[in-house]
Amino acid sequence: MKALITGASSGMGRDMAFYLASLGYDVILVARREQRLKEIAKEINSKDGGQAFYVECDLSKRKECVRLYKLVKGEKIDLLINNAGFGYHGYFSEIPLSKELEMIETNIAAVHILTKLFLKDMMKRNRGQILNVASSAGFLPGPMLNTYYATKNYVLRFSEGIYEELRRQGSAVKISVLCPGPVKTEFDKVAHVNFSLSGMKSEAVAKYAIDQTLKGKLVIVPGITMKVGLFFRRFVSEKILLKASYNIQKRKS
Repeated sequence: MKALITGASSGMGRDMAFYLASLGYDVILVARREQRLKEIAKEINSKDGGQAFYVECDLSKRKECVRLYKLVKGEKIDLLINNAGFGYHGYFSEIPLSKELEMIETNIAAVHILTKLFLKDMMKRNRGQILNVASSAGFLPGPMLNTYYATKNYVLRFSEGIYEELRRQGSAVKISVLCPGPVKTEFDKVAHVNFSLSGMKSEAVAKYAIDQTLKGKLVIVPGITMKVGLFFRRFVSEKILLKASYNIQKRKS
């Protein structure tokens, strides 16, 4: 069995790679930071389980997404994990446009391109799974993290739509989408925020996400607190939700 994981140089991507290797998967690690990829691959390969390989790749560039696919398409990937992504905190009117476009390319375009390319191969074989990493932000509006929240809304609904198409086509290929709340990773450093809520451990979220994906779960929400919060959001008006969301994001400054 082979898995390809983007954003594998840190956080959940790294922890998913270690867990999958412990289950016997060979893992292909993808990220921009080659030195980190080397170190992670070396550590995985020093243990019992699957072997690790890596591809240095900048997924904010569409040509790089296609290059990645061409490099590994002969490997017959069993599990694709689209984990690469980042956020950026601040007022929409003040954040540099270049930063937002880079976010859209990484969080949306790369997920879209890789899902499309690998899904078509999986459907031909009538086997395989895809896990797209969204966020609890995918269920909500996000003033002060506006573009990030919007990209995760896209990933969530995009994945759900493909799930139903596959079901209607009678395909054995499965797709899942992970929607965690705050997780202790490098996200806050990159996004220039401080979480007001204590984040879940990355290792725990990674393990839960993989286990639920392998069971065929569609929408994966780790943690009882986030499950309860998302349940009660449906009873709140959009304007109240916006005010609450703004206040939460403002405290992250």
